[in-house]
Amino acid sequence: MIIREFRPKDLRRVHEIEKMSFSNPYEIEMLKQLFDIGTGFLVAHINDYIVGYIIFWIKKEDQGHIISLAVDNNYKRQNIGSKLIMTAIDIFKNFDIKRISLEVKAQNKEAVYFYKSIGFFCDEKILNYYEEGVNAFRMSFICVDEF
Repeated sequence: MIIREFRPKDLRRVHEIEKMSFSNPYEIEMLKQLFDIGTGFLVAHINDYIVGYIIFWIKKEDQGHIISLAVDNNYKRQNIGSKLIMTAIDIFKNFDIKRISLEVKAQNKEAVYFYKSIGFFCDEKILNYYEEGVNAFRMSFICVDEF
């Protein structure tokens, strides 16, 4: 598996993964706009086939945010999501980001467990965060350099 920067030609495949992963996916134009404004945007591919992606950005001077992370259903449980998020964390650390946050559906126990296994913790519960009135957890990761 190779992780590399997103390229515009990847857009349709990323959108396919987005649609299979979320009940209220980003439209293809929104994904393009996220790339155009300069967010961090990485894809994972196996044999030139995109199997996952992560979108992230610097929210404030020392705070990063994971906008979206998804892996093709046929490639889950192969550490692709972990490798994508760890690559993003390393990039954040290069920019002296101290805290990384994300939102996840509160009822998505699999995703909450996944993020906790990486070192994220629940900051707060946000009521009616998603359009369909579903609650979210805001989760955070503290970037600490090892001595």
